[in-house]
Amino acid sequence: MNPIIVIIIIGLTVLIDCFWFDVNKKRWGWMNNWTSLSKWIFFSAFIIVSVLIYVGISAVYFSA
Repeated sequence: MNPIIVIIIIGLTVLIDCFWFDVNKKRWGWMNNWTSLSKWIFFSAFIIVSVLIYVGISAVYFSA
């Protein structure tokens, strides 16, 4: 699968879960006191790590 599509899927999933589905702040409540910059840094790092894991798993899978 194209890495750009993976980035979009992972990013949208996390952001939708945090800002739309979690209306009671049960899953993401530990971030209540964070600034907007801190949240963006966290989500950016989460997406980058997720993509790196995907690329690593894909490289191992397709090289075998």
